[in-house]
Amino acid sequence: MVKNVQYQELPQWMQKEEIKPYIEMLNRQRGRLFCKRVFDIIVSALILLLLSPAFLLLAAAIKIDSKGPVFYRQVRVGQYGQDFRIFKFRSMVQDADKKGLALTTEGDSRITRVGKLIRKCRLDEFSQVLNVLEGTMSLVGPRPEVRKYVDAYEPEYLATLLVPPGITATASIRFKDEDELLNSGGDPEEIYIHQILPEKMRYNLEYLDHISVWQDIKIMVQTVLAVFRR
Repeated sequence: MVKNVQYQELPQWMQKEEIKPYIEMLNRQRGRLFCKRVFDIIVSALILLLLSPAFLLLAAAIKIDSKGPVFYRQVRVGQYGQDFRIFKFRSMVQDADKKGLALTTEGDSRITRVGKLIRKCRLDEFSQVLNVLEGTMSLVGPRPEVRKYVDAYEPEYLATLLVPPGITATASIRFKDEDELLNSGGDPEEIYIHQILPEKMRYNLEYLDHISVWQDIKIMVQTVLAVFRR
């Protein structure tokens, strides 16, 4: 079974009064969280098995298109504030994070030719089933952020770190055109922190209130539909 979350065992910077109601709520839903983990493992294993030929073709296309590794491994903040390395099919030039913002804006020159297709169809996220299988992520849950944006969280937002981060979420669907918003004028990081992030967190906190396998299935279906509508 999934263990109870112990407030006193959280990192000191996460111990905020605002997250206590979420801890109590999640501790009452250990059965649902256990079923969610089993669902994650089964579905991720099936995805890896069924799509491995497509993954190999995509890996070959990435290598042919530009120099660098197939996967982009960036450090993100996961459950209980622990750092982990996310798997993403590389859609940008090698060392892109050293050549610009942590965010990606519309028409970003760092995106490769193959990367444009990868990002349009969200193929870069599929490799994160490896993270799901290793236990650092879930199929559905709040998207993991880099440390600099977690440092900008309001106290209540820290509740989203009580569960494993996800490959997709309602917030991701609502902000599927985020790169366009970031390119609308002004400092992209300021726009993200003060305009986009609070809205994303509102959706993420709502997700915690309704966490279940059924909710995850609905969000996964909505994600697929959103990709095909682009």
